[in-house]
Amino acid sequence: MNRSRAARRVSAFSILILVCVSILSYVVLIQPWSLRQDQAPIMENEVAVQDLRAPYDFQYISEVRTEQARLAAERAVQPVYAPPDPRLARQQFDLLDSALRNVTLIRADQNLSIEEKKAALETIEALDLRPESVDLLLRLSTTRWEKVRTTALAVLEQAMRSPIRSEELEIVRQGLPVLVSPSLGLTQTEIDLVVELAAPLIVPNSFYSPELTEAARRAARQAVEPVVQSYKQGQTIVSSGEIVTAAHYEALVECGLVTSAEPTKRYAGAAAVVAAAVLFTVLYFMRRRTPPLQDLRGLLLFSAVLLVFLVGARVILPNRSVLPYLYPVPAFGLLVSVLFGMESGMVFSLLMSMLVAYGMPDDMWLLPYYLLSSLCGVLALGRARRLGQFLYATAAIAGSGMVLIMAYRYPFTDIDWVGILTLLGAAIFCGVASASLTLPLQYILSQFLGLTTALQLLEVSRPDSPLLKYFLQRAPGTYQHSLQVANLAEQAAERIGADGLLTRVAALFHDVGKAANPLFFVENQPPDRIDSHDEMNPVEAAAHIIRHVEDGLKLARKYRLPRRLLDFISEHHGTLVARYQYNRAVEAAGGDASKVDIDRFRYPGPTPRSRETAILMLADGVEARARAERPQSDDEMYAMVRNVIASVQKDGQLDHAPLTQKDMWDITESFVATLRVAYHPRLEYPKDQPAAAETPTRAHSRSRK
Repeated sequence: MNRSRAARRVSAFSILILVCVSILSYVVLIQPWSLRQDQAPIMENEVAVQDLRAPYDFQYISEVRTEQARLAAERAVQPVYAPPDPRLARQQFDLLDSALRNVTLIRADQNLSIEEKKAALETIEALDLRPESVDLLLRLSTTRWEKVRTTALAVLEQAMRSPIRSEELEIVRQGLPVLVSPSLGLTQTEIDLVVELAAPLIVPNSFYSPELTEAARRAARQAVEPVVQSYKQGQTIVSSGEIVTAAHYEALVECGLVTSAEPTKRYAGAAAVVAAAVLFTVLYFMRRRTPPLQDLRGLLLFSAVLLVFLVGARVILPNRSVLPYLYPVPAFGLLVSVLFGMESGMVFSLLMSMLVAYGMPDDMWLLPYYLLSSLCGVLALGRARRLGQFLYATAAIAGSGMVLIMAYRYPFTDIDWVGILTLLGAAIFCGVASASLTLPLQYILSQFLGLTTALQLLEVSRPDSPLLKYFLQRAPGTYQHSLQVANLAEQAAERIGADGLLTRVAALFHDVGKAANPLFFVENQPPDRIDSHDEMNPVEAAAHIIRHVEDGLKLARKYRLPRRLLDFISEHHGTLVARYQYNRAVEAAGGDASKVDIDRFRYPGPTPRSRETAILMLADGVEARARAERPQSDDEMYAMVRNVIASVQKDGQLDHAPLTQKDMWDITESFVATLRVAYHPRLEYPKDQPAAAETPTRAHSRSRK
């Protein structure tokens, strides 16, 4: 259920982001933001180059000024709060009345000692009394107590009659002593007791009402009369050097100094392009079993990058001849490919090419130029696991761009060779700029948003990387265990469509914390000196074992591992229990598990929250069991793997991991296939015999080898 609610929440945010990006893209497409306009018209928010005066007397209803006045009237309306809710007052009164009746019963109970009465009073949930107040309450006579009780109820009832807002709650509680009538004859300590009894039950009873506030704002808006603006002949509408506001522009249109165009067709065309892009995106995500952008950070990053590229294009490219071929549109596809996968890079390159080329004078030539060069670049880049692949992408973008220029521009336009060579050079620059821009951006964005690129993973997993060298030298046994876990986890991740490279690299480092105290762990101990820590206190032994998670996180931060890998270190044991030490502690307690605090033997967690971290947890458990049991047949391997998975599931460790039943089946099959290779039966080679005893046949056999 939690996973379902989280999925619905992410889906809702995804729809919201899609709507926002669509609206912003539409705004970008229709706004005249180009640095080079066709002409120099008078536009809003521009500086007037001369004084503009009314050519004649005129008067009109100003929609702009009317709207400004209505907005000002709306903003002047203060938030409206609903009147006090009498049901809430009755509810609080009943709670206090019930609590005070219990107090009366406890006071009157002769079978209870003073200490027992104090303990009983502390169990009343509605009251939160100080020890000295409890003492006073028990010392009061019945008459004085009845007066205190009725006064507390009266004070609560009187306070709850007035509107109480959340921000005023403490002020109301501090003013409760004023509500106690002096005629009651209560002492100051009794008044304090009355306040202490009533104050916790004082709660807000008047809440902000969006409906009433909105109604008040609508009324204020409707009360504003249309603003009539008038100008005399020769009166200055806007002065030279002044910013042309919306009100100025409206006046200029009314007096005929500016012709207001009706760009209906342009708006409709931009809307159609955005609608097509949205339809394509929705269909793509619907057809994908596992969408590439599953987290909100990734969606926000993708949206921001798309808008930045699109805004840059609309500002720089219109009314230019060479700049459109220089603009690094393929960099968007390369960046998306590096961060979210090659398929995403290809799909969204289509959208970016379509949006950037739309409305350009050369759009029919620019669309294939952007699209084909982007797709070729993404395909050449591949998984971006080597710097050389960025060079391939550069060559692919430049080469495809030059071919498309020769195919679309040379035959169908009157352009000379100088122009063709200029455009070919622009295509080369586009390829170089796209790859050069992608390299630093993918590093910066991945660090900023906690994403991990293939280049980062390959860099930290090199055998000569400082942390791996430290790991191998300090804890060679654990290092070998990590290699085996990496093989298991990588194959399983690729089997279910998860990130195999990320899972493998994370598996290499998941137990790196054991390098801080290597000899404490059995895999690093000499075979003839195995120490099972039976002589050590189980709690202390468990603490040493569990600490390897914290030590691993410290080492990962010290050696600047990608932040994504820290999740694997902290989640690979989840909140499992160090079972061996826990069982020893239970045995030491005579078999009474209630005498042992199991939380002292539990890993700090959290439990796995991704498919990759869940696979690592399972692979770690399977490898450890396989190393201990050494299964020889497929049946034994299946039984062992299923037992490990069932144990982890029963302990609730996979509750937050997005794994389906089919994924679990595929993981099981992958684990068994990998174990089958690792533990297949081997031939027993005959021992070498002394040379003197070697037979001619055996010597001939050896010579053939």
